[in-house]
Amino acid sequence: MQHSRGSTLKGVVTISLIVLNVLFWVPILMVTALAKLLLPVRRWRLGMSRVMTRLAELWIECNGMIFGLTNALRIEARGLAGLSPREWYLVVSNHQSWVDILVLQSVFARRIPFLKFFLKQQLIWVPFLGLAWWALDFPFMRRHTAEYLARHPAERGKDLESTRNACAKFALLPTSVMNFVEGTRFTAAKRERFESPYRHLLPPRAGGVAFVLSAMGGVLHSMVDVTIAYREVSPTLWDLCCGRLQPVIVEVARRPIEAWATAGSYTEDEQFRRRFQDWLGGIWREKDERLETLLQPGTE
Repeated sequence: MQHSRGSTLKGVVTISLIVLNVLFWVPILMVTALAKLLLPVRRWRLGMSRVMTRLAELWIECNGMIFGLTNALRIEARGLAGLSPREWYLVVSNHQSWVDILVLQSVFARRIPFLKFFLKQQLIWVPFLGLAWWALDFPFMRRHTAEYLARHPAERGKDLESTRNACAKFALLPTSVMNFVEGTRFTAAKRERFESPYRHLLPPRAGGVAFVLSAMGGVLHSMVDVTIAYREVSPTLWDLCCGRLQPVIVEVARRPIEAWATAGSYTEDEQFRRRFQDWLGGIWREKDERLETLLQPGTE
């Protein structure tokens, strides 16, 4: 990465504009969310949800304008043909950095419905953004460890119930359900700790994808499989804002959702669980091979 006084100035300008953009849109979202809550009429709340989604899309578009103005984020996106903002998608992607979210939002703006993420419960406390995510019906998940669930069996199944509740809301309006299947950001240390069989990825956590397909199998039109490749290792938001990133390569593959993948019980049917894990593992092997190619020196 290049480091210079000019890039630092660009970083200060870019991140300042992003913060101002947050401070502008979040209060508007909160007022709209309050209006939605005050009148418990289904049609009214559905209309307010549409308004809030459009406000969030404008927020993202303003971020895109900021990146364009400062030339901070450059993306080479491939495979976007045939997508529609009027359909329902399950979007899966590898995960290396918080930059991934801004990259995905930039790539898919106006091409597919607004991305809805499953977030860790702790993120609701992020200043301003936590409130915005709550207002936009982003589901917050507790993700308890196996040890915790063994000590607190009453908590078992609550994340699944949260997933079902979130998916019921997603089914009302065209939505892109976003899932970082690895469950955490990739690092070499995590790859070693999890004994990953992949060179550039962590093992996929199939349960979350299976639960979404089970809850929304009749609504989702297809899976949008995204591969994000950075030349840099674990790029940060500051790197992005300073314009220090080489062009980010984003490859998109649209995959059909086969009927069998929506019909089984991941928690109760061992044969289905193994088939589902094998299916997702195959996708991950293809992604790992593609990343190996994209990250070779001189590859474009």
